[in-house]
Amino acid sequence: MTLPFSQSCENNKLVILEVLERHFKAPGALIEIAGGTGQHAQFLSAALPHVQWQSSDIPGNVELLNQRLKAAELPLALPFDVTQETFDYPQVDYVFSANCLHIMPATAVVDFFRHMKTLLKLGGLLCVYGPFKYKGEFTSPSNANFDLWLKGNNPLSGIRDFETVCELAANAGLELIEDNAMPANNQLLVWKKIH
Repeated sequence: MTLPFSQSCENNKLVILEVLERHFKAPGALIEIAGGTGQHAQFLSAALPHVQWQSSDIPGNVELLNQRLKAAELPLALPFDVTQETFDYPQVDYVFSANCLHIMPATAVVDFFRHMKTLLKLGGLLCVYGPFKYKGEFTSPSNANFDLWLKGNNPLSGIRDFETVCELAANAGLELIEDNAMPANNQLLVWKKIH
């Protein structure tokens, strides 16, 4: 059986791991939002065996995601759409999401951070990987083109403003502790739940 595959996941998994290794040091539970093909879950959970990795995705994507998770003998993914009102899941120490915020509608980004109020433990960490704009400006011409491509597929998607997501995070009790520049004009943002 051919498993779902994303070249961008393959390209970025090592640089993502370098950041996660610095922050996900203590044993703890993690939920991944928008697990996609499962490549991050498979690679990162193996590299961070002290972290209990639980992947999730919107209900329509769970079956695809579970193909790789099942083959890797990992816990099967949970259906989770950030636009749902509540998510009946125990609080976790870590939340990870890659290439997600620019795909979902802007209103869903608000919901994403709203869930951090109840999902993430006090002192817990949220790591989000993807492209962002700063002060309304793209970090590269390729990101500007990517934003046009995203909006061509779905007018509600698009590269998010760094300042906007930081404000949403602050409203959820999170403090930005790192903004890591990554290859291919991406960032890996790290927040800590402080209240």
